[in-house]
Amino acid sequence: MAARAIWKGYLKLSLVSCAVALYPAATSTSKVRFNTLNRQTGNRVKRLYVDSETGEPVEPEDQVKGFKVGKNEYIQVEDEEIDALKLESTHTIDIESFVPRKEVDERYLDSPYYLVPDDKVAQEAFAVIRDAIREKGMAAIGRVVMARRERLILLEPLDNGLVGTTLHYAYEIRGEKEVFEDIPKVDYPDEVKDLALHIVETKKGHFEPRTFEDRYENALVELIRAKQSGATELPTPKAAPPSNVVNLMDALKRSLAAEEGGKPAEKGPPTKKSAGKTTAAAEAAAPAGKAAKPAPKKAAAKSAATSATKSSGKSTGGTSTGRTSGKKPAAKQKKAS
Repeated sequence: MAARAIWKGYLKLSLVSCAVALYPAATSTSKVRFNTLNRQTGNRVKRLYVDSETGEPVEPEDQVKGFKVGKNEYIQVEDEEIDALKLESTHTIDIESFVPRKEVDERYLDSPYYLVPDDKVAQEAFAVIRDAIREKGMAAIGRVVMARRERLILLEPLDNGLVGTTLHYAYEIRGEKEVFEDIPKVDYPDEVKDLALHIVETKKGHFEPRTFEDRYENALVELIRAKQSGATELPTPKAAPPSNVVNLMDALKRSLAAEEGGKPAEKGPPTKKSAGKTTAAAEAAAPAGKAAKPAPKKAAAKSAATSATKSSGKSTGGTSTGRTSGKKPAAKQKKAS
C-alpha cells in the first residue's frame, strides 16, 4: 500500500513556490497493539465520556474543549473558533532562514517527514529549492501547521527529495543545569581511563539501524504465539540484574577481557602468576605509539604490582610508598597484602 500524505500545501522560498506533500518517515503501525476487553465476557470495552458530577454519558455533539482558569471554572472554546485562527503556515511551508546543520541541538529534533513535489508542474521549482539548499550545505527552517498547531520544521536534502524534521520550541526544552548540578567532579587514576578508552575502541563501529532488534517487541510476539498455541509454559526472558561497581579497575579489566574474547580476570590485585596478563592488558590500553616493549617475566610482575599499588592509592585517596628499584618494594607489598 502506498504511503498516505498527512499534509499537502506549498513550499515557498521568497517568490518561488511549488506544491508539495508531506509523508511520515517513521511509523508505529507494525508494533503489537492491544485492545481492552471485559475479562468476564471477552468482549471489547468502549470508552465513554461521562459528566463528572451527574455521572451521565455525554454525547460527542455535546462535548466541547475547555481551558481551566480556576477551580471548577473553564472557558469553553469551539472547534470552529480554533479553525478560524488560520495562519499562512496552514497551507504553506515558508522558508524563513538557513542555518548550519551542526548548530541545531539534537534535543530540539522531534519527528521526521519526507517532503516531495505534489505534481509535475511543481517538480522544477522543487528541484531548484532542494539543490540550492544542498549546494550551500545548510539546513532550511520554516513553519508548518500540523494537527492545528504551528510547528517549526527543519528541511534537509535527502536523495531526490527533502527530509523535514519538526522541531521543539525553546520553551519545550528543559535546561540541563538543574539536572546536572548535583553531579560532583570526580578524580580517578589515568589507568582507569586508559582501560575505558580501550574498551570503547574494541566496540567501535558504524551506525547500522538494522542490526538493532526491538527485543521487547519480539518478546511480546513470542508470548502471544505461545498463548495462541496453548502452551502451558510461557516464555519469560530474564536479564541479569545490574549492580553498582565496587572495584572500578577490576570491573574494567574483566570487561576488557570479555570484549577481547578472553577469560575474565580474577578479582583482587594481580599476583606473580597473572601479572603478565595484566601487563599485556595495560599495554593494549596504552595510547597508540606509546606501547612499552615486552618486559621479562620478573620485571613485568614487579611493574604490574607497583601499578596496582599506585592505582589503589589514588582510588582510595591514600598515598603509594612503593619504588621501582631493588627488592624492598616487593617485600613491602607482600607484607601489606
